Amino acid sequence: MADRTSVLIVGAGPAGLVLGNLLRATGIDTIILERGSQEHVQARARAGFLGSNSARVLTEHGLGAGMLRHGSTHGTCAFRDEAGEFELRYDRIGRGEPHTVYPQQLLVTDLIAEYRARGGEVRFGVTVTDVDAATATARFRDERGSTGEVAARFLAGCDGGNGVSRRAVPAPAHYVRDHGISWLAVLAEAPQSMPAVTYALHRNGFAGHMARGPAVTRYYLQVPPGDDAAAWTDERIWSELAVRMRTGEFGPLRRGPVTERRIVRLRSDVVDPVQHGRLFLVGDAASLISPSAAKGANLAIMAAEVLAAALADALLRDDERALAAYSRTCLPRIWRAQEFSHWMIGLLHDSADAGSFGSALRRARLDNLRESRAHQDFFAENYVGI
Repeated sequence: MADRTSVLIVGAGPAGLVLGNLLRATGIDTIILERGSQEHVQARARAGFLGSNSARVLTEHGLGAGMLRHGSTHGTCAFRDEAGEFELRYDRIGRGEPHTVYPQQLLVTDLIAEYRARGGEVRFGVTVTDVDAATATARFRDERGSTGEVAARFLAGCDGGNGVSRRAVPAPAHYVRDHGISWLAVLAEAPQSMPAVTYALHRNGFAGHMARGPAVTRYYLQVPPGDDAAAWTDERIWSELAVRMRTGEFGPLRRGPVTERRIVRLRSDVVDPVQHGRLFLVGDAASLISPSAAKGANLAIMAAEVLAAALADALLRDDERALAAYSRTCLPRIWRAQEFSHWMIGLLHDSADAGSFGSALRRARLDNLRESRAHQDFFAENYVGI
């Protein structure tokens, strides 16, 4: 016999956990199924920059205690190139909003604990093998190989771009762009070397510096597509970072052991619609976005808030109008974020297929950002907000 619940959530990342918490706060029963172990999910280092709207959602719904206690506010970013360095105080222009830096693994740990405190059920080590959008039913296999089924009133697909939920939306419009750019994503046990998020543009390729906590820093290095992360030793990473960050001009990096290195292919895609029958896609299941503008987790949190309110209307007030409009509500925000991410990719990288024109255009973009208040306001409004 199938287990039953009101809302079945597939995936225990930020999207699924925020959604589950918001639903439990209204008394709606939920089950979350997650393929990974709890230990894996709580150690998975991914996003770390929360925009003002994401921070608002967490705080307003009683999910922000850890963020408020241990997060840090950042309102400055810096750009380095052959012309030197300039800083942009984006928290003083545009809408005057900062980021909150709070690593995803800490946020997920908080959200799991709060979800359980609210009476929510989460099952780890469970692989969903099939979902039926018409009947809101999912079949799964656990770590022991046992199979089962959960029947619900509604399904929320929060299981990423390669998850089973996305495949259950029949023949959607699927817009895809591979930007032809790869980054080596590095996590180092080292304090931040610069007070601000720093984007370095160099003839060797892009390099980025982003704090993730008092003793952990995220770095990015642009590498050739198809490169092997294992070929990048600690010494090679630090040496190339020093070159691209121009440490001879701006000062040395604070080094430490590299705890993670992986290749990230800059790729964007959007599914339209992001709903089918009783199934609703949230976060990466609806849209994959390049990390160039730190929008992925923020889009997930915002969509979770929209869907939670719509599900509450349907389940508590028998009003499905907001559910029917879920795609129309979410897709404009997704496309705005994609547009800015695309602009950031053009700002940070020479266009491989545009020759000297592409290089000149990239320099002009940075010069405009350095000199034009209108460009700075555009950057500030889109960098934090979605």
